[in-house]
Amino acid sequence: QVQPVESGGGLVQPGGSLRLSCATSTYRSIFSIYGMGWYRQAPGKQRELVASITRSMNTNYTDSVKGRFTISRDNVKGTVYLQMNSLKPEDTAVYYCNSLPPGAFDSWGQGTQVTVSS
Repeated sequence: QVQPVESGGGLVQPGGSLRLSCATSTYRSIFSIYGMGWYRQAPGKQRELVASITRSMNTNYTDSVKGRFTISRDNVKGTVYLQMNSLKPEDTAVYYCNSLPPGAFDSWGQGTQVTVSS
């Protein structure tokens, strides 16, 4: 199946930072056409769009992460990044990347777990 590959998650204390990566290099045709987004799903909650970036590098963030998270993309490598600073316990979730809107890939990837806890 054609799916993105997320990495970079882990356990971090409140106030810490993580940088997530999403590799789509095998699927340049999708990456070159679509905007990309980082989504997250916390236990018992629906998956939500956290940050997005268009092909022309326009970005958008959900209110809860504005000023703390930064999305970027490397169009040469076909990779999307999410720099997360000042992490809070409520940021704990499985983070996924996908097209914007989702559906260009055959399926969601495995995601990467982010746990913010002291």
